[in-house]
Amino acid sequence: MDINWQELLNKIVEQVVLMGPGIVGGLALFFFGRIAARIVRAILRSAMRRSKVDETLTLFIGNIAYAGLMAFVVIAAMTAAGIPTGSLVAIIATAGLAIGFALQGSLGNFAAGVMLIMFRPFKVGDLVEAGGITGVVKDIQIFNTMFDTPDNKQVIVPNSSITGNVVTNYSGNATRRVDLVAGIGYGDDIPKAKSILEDILATHPLVLKDPAPSVALIALADSSVNFNVRPWCKTGDYWACYSTITEKIKLRFDEAGINIPFPQRDVHLHTVA
Repeated sequence: MDINWQELLNKIVEQVVLMGPGIVGGLALFFFGRIAARIVRAILRSAMRRSKVDETLTLFIGNIAYAGLMAFVVIAAMTAAGIPTGSLVAIIATAGLAIGFALQGSLGNFAAGVMLIMFRPFKVGDLVEAGGITGVVKDIQIFNTMFDTPDNKQVIVPNSSITGNVVTNYSGNATRRVDLVAGIGYGDDIPKAKSILEDILATHPLVLKDPAPSVALIALADSSVNFNVRPWCKTGDYWACYSTITEKIKLRFDEAGINIPFPQRDVHLHTVA
């Protein structure tokens, strides 16, 4: 079968002449639409930064907005160029639905990440208990949050596991109360022991005056008389305050001859002739 190349070339030229204005218009629409999408993204990011929105969320929402605008620009450019878009839109919608079902767990983590960034139950550097992990927040990402545990392990927790459970932020407030229990023997002097505990709290450099510390007898236990010892300190001084006060209680009670009861077992040996 012989091909009439001249006739084929004429038909191609004819189609180009017919579709030329549409193609040029589509390319122009795509070019200027992309510029407009970039301008909108820049304006949106600028507005969010002025509102002091978290930078991670600012960048992410800016990219989402740009992607959505570019999808609209591409479809509009194809329509202007005379390219049928009905089938393309149907394919994209079907693919989007399938991807949505496949990634529904990731989408849940994304939504949880947006909530963490917007509502700020904690920030980077806080010591928190969340998602079954206790550690310092290292990074809050869109899909997961990274923690450094006290023994310096790096743990990555999906954001949905955090927002779906109780979050305890140990660094959320400027001050914390230290809860200690000091026990003395039943034969020891209760007023003297209480006076020693109060003096320890009054002279400790890390204990705050306001709120005032408290010492109160709370229990007549099986083998000891127990005091609640409750000083307040700055959040960053919590463990230093806890350990040094515990040490001072032991040393001061030893100096005063006050016993600190501990479990003991008597063993009786019977000699059989």
